[in-house]
Amino acid sequence: MHSVLASIPSPTISDITVGPFVIRFYALFIILGIILAILVSALRLKNKGGTSGIAVDIAIWAVPFGIIGGRLFHVATHLNDYFGAGKNPLSVLYVWEGGLAIYGALIFGAVGAWLGARFSGIRLMSYADALVPGLILAQGIGRWGNYFNQELFGAPTTAPWGLQIDSVNPAWPVGLPAGTLMHPTFLYESLWDLLGVAVLLYVEKKFRLQWGKLLGVYLVYYSLGRAFIEPLRLDPANIFLGIRANEWSAIAGIVLGLVILYVQSRRHTGIETSIYLPGREPKPAEETEAAEMATIGAEDREYSTDAVDSKSE
Repeated sequence: MHSVLASIPSPTISDITVGPFVIRFYALFIILGIILAILVSALRLKNKGGTSGIAVDIAIWAVPFGIIGGRLFHVATHLNDYFGAGKNPLSVLYVWEGGLAIYGALIFGAVGAWLGARFSGIRLMSYADALVPGLILAQGIGRWGNYFNQELFGAPTTAPWGLQIDSVNPAWPVGLPAGTLMHPTFLYESLWDLLGVAVLLYVEKKFRLQWGKLLGVYLVYYSLGRAFIEPLRLDPANIFLGIRANEWSAIAGIVLGLVILYVQSRRHTGIETSIYLPGREPKPAEETEAAEMATIGAEDREYSTDAVDSKSE
């Protein structure tokens, strides 16, 4: 009992088998996060005057782009894990085994969201503001997939919340005694992200953030957390000028978030009255109903004329 209370045990399994299928917990947490992000953004878009189904329409573009971008960015910053002696290059495709970089997902996902928003007639920044509370919620949930994979853990620690990791883990530092506890960096980031949901909703209401300004706050908040957590991680990563690639990404995220806040605050000082692009606003229900009735009336008149002509013949 003392050993359990003095540390966090890691799961002994990372998947379950259902018939011929192997279901990985990592994938389940990612899927759960995506579903919640879509539901939250759908509710928020509706509250902003959007029609039903818009969040799904945009997600159809954003999610695949985000997954591809997250995987490409992860592989690019962890090349030694996939290429070289004894490595299997095809494992680049094994997304279900873990390895999605959030910054790559954000970059590529933004491209997909832009396409989806254009087709749906929605302002990209308005969609981003509606999305980010659900997005950071999804990130907090997705980190638990790393827990089940026993990956992305941090440096040794004597803290009572130290994480137990199997010493046969490929990322286990050479020469480190078995039983050494590690910083649960997955938990740090998950808690930071879940707290971020409340922070984003609070500042949005407090300062009435619109026009993409909540997106800027999200980038600054999330990246600050990553900037402090990333140096604790032990997973191998590319190093530039003595700093891990994801630390550079966090710095870039902070800068980009501040730029978005500054530019959008200068460009838009008024209230955002519509999330739709100019000329793409849906017609009021009354106009739609009137148009439908007019069409029906025209069809009825055409039918009556045809009937009269038929009798004349």
